[in-house]
Amino acid sequence: MTRSATARTGASRLPFSRAAAWRDLWPGVAVCGVIALAAQFLSDHYGAPAMLMALLIGLALHFLVEDGERVARGVTFSAKTILRMGVALLGARISFEVFARLGLEVIALIVAALLATMAFGYMGARLLGRGWRLAILTAGAVSICGASAAMAIAAVLPRNEFSERNLSFTVFGVTLLSTLAMIFYPILAQMLGLGDMAAGVFLGGTIHDVAQVVGAGFSMSDQVGETATTVKLIRVSMLAPFVLILTLALRHFDLGGSDAGARPPVVPGFVAAFLVLALINSLGWLPGAVQSAAWAVSKWAMLTAIAGVGMKTELRRILEIPGQSVVLILAETVFIAALVLAGVTLL
Repeated sequence: MTRSATARTGASRLPFSRAAAWRDLWPGVAVCGVIALAAQFLSDHYGAPAMLMALLIGLALHFLVEDGERVARGVTFSAKTILRMGVALLGARISFEVFARLGLEVIALIVAALLATMAFGYMGARLLGRGWRLAILTAGAVSICGASAAMAIAAVLPRNEFSERNLSFTVFGVTLLSTLAMIFYPILAQMLGLGDMAAGVFLGGTIHDVAQVVGAGFSMSDQVGETATTVKLIRVSMLAPFVLILTLALRHFDLGGSDAGARPPVVPGFVAAFLVLALINSLGWLPGAVQSAAWAVSKWAMLTAIAGVGMKTELRRILEIPGQSVVLILAETVFIAALVLAGVTLL
């Protein structure tokens, strides 16, 4: 075969490969999209929070993920990729005035909460007879960004016979706790009479995963949602420095390393996109029509992602988790919530 013929063959394969990938994804994405439509309908006609409705409907349809691999792929795509697109587009509504309004005190509170939770997790693991690997894994996931942090941290931790079990447990644990926090933390914030700013800092500084932060924040108000998402993105940006410091510490103390996968980027792509859009908006370069369109797409993307998160959550697996590990991750969650809540009350 000549070079030109080979090139034509390779070029013709690319659209087919993309079409095949979309055929694998569209059933799950379509289901999540229908859930988003149903959730918005309930919100428009009955006043129910759209994010919460999408989550609850998704939980009820979890059996679709168990029964069909093709559906599961699209649901995972919705819960991760579509979520990141929605968060990135949210930057079109936020300017750097939001960061300035947060102030150094709030940023210092978030950093202090991370460090204190790591120390608390290590001491708690020793008291409960759990290993230091589990302590770093769970405390890092709780204090930074949930399942994403758990997978990034697991990639650099030295492996043992419990590595896979610990990772599966941590991912499930933070997802379940984030789902519960998404429902109950806004109620707690309202009971305590927190203002929009304080409620946003509390939700963004305590809930583990980005999806649930978005759902909890916007279930209260747009201002709370924007503040909570901004605070959460500050926590997400701490992931790469934390993993780098952890890697250097493991090498310094000769505790071994992991050859599993590549290191995470310094700044995740969707965070970078969020900041670029926020910069453009801050400079006044973003037309109002584009800003409104980006906001509309962002809200629908996040509704679709929340539906995917709900479909991926299997409550029955909690029965298989060792008791000490449950106590550890629950204690870490309560600790960071109490610490941040005390901080926003004082500030």
